[in-house]
Amino acid sequence: MTVTGRRALVTGAASGIGRAVAETLSAGGATVGICDLDADGAEAVAAEITDAFAVPADLADPAQCRAAVDTVVERTGGIDLLVNNAGLQKVAPLPEFPDESWDRLIAVMLSAPFHTIKRALPHMYANGYGRIVNVTSMLGQVGEPFKAAYVSAKHGAHGLTKVTALEGAERGVTCNAVCPAYVRTPWLERTADELAATHGLTRDEVVETIMLKQPAIKRLAEPGEVARLVAFLCAEEASFMTGAEYRIDGAMGVR
Repeated sequence: MTVTGRRALVTGAASGIGRAVAETLSAGGATVGICDLDADGAEAVAAEITDAFAVPADLADPAQCRAAVDTVVERTGGIDLLVNNAGLQKVAPLPEFPDESWDRLIAVMLSAPFHTIKRALPHMYANGYGRIVNVTSMLGQVGEPFKAAYVSAKHGAHGLTKVTALEGAERGVTCNAVCPAYVRTPWLERTADELAATHGLTRDEVVETIMLKQPAIKRLAEPGEVARLVAFLCAEEASFMTGAEYRIDGAMGVR
């Protein structure tokens, strides 16, 4: 996995999958911008890993999406790797789904990747090299009740991935999506609690009866497992891999 000397922006990197991606890229020799709404969390992660710096941003704001890319360019002289990972969740039946939750989820998980990609591509084109990875979800390929905004945003991100791959192919830029099943993160715990309240279950019952119902491997994925796949897609060795959706799902999508 060759990412030595590459300059990266990872969104949602203060915890969970994003943090694991940042750590893996840093260990491979990349300089990493730790982008997150949680400014203190971003600073803490940046202080703990090599060649990293915090990029606080509310990615629901297009101007802050653009500024996050600009910060990496200003600090490092360019941008080679972009990992759009930031996400959030709201669980509610469609008739009760709050408008403001729909707007924010779509903004962070679909519009923000559009804005960061749009801002980063000219720099990547100028260098003839770029790797873009959108961390989506198995729910970008299938549906699930009570998650209208999340499922819609992830489906949209797959379309954005394909268009970016087609446009970047002759300019040395690849774009892929990584589609995890449920991953053991603080974010998952909050989602499990919301589902528990919706279904009248305990958190453990949600994990067993909902999250692990479909996968053949009956456990949650670990952030590091997802991060290693993301990091490989960021590497020079993945130069012919583009426009694809890579499942890391314990065979959830096989059934």
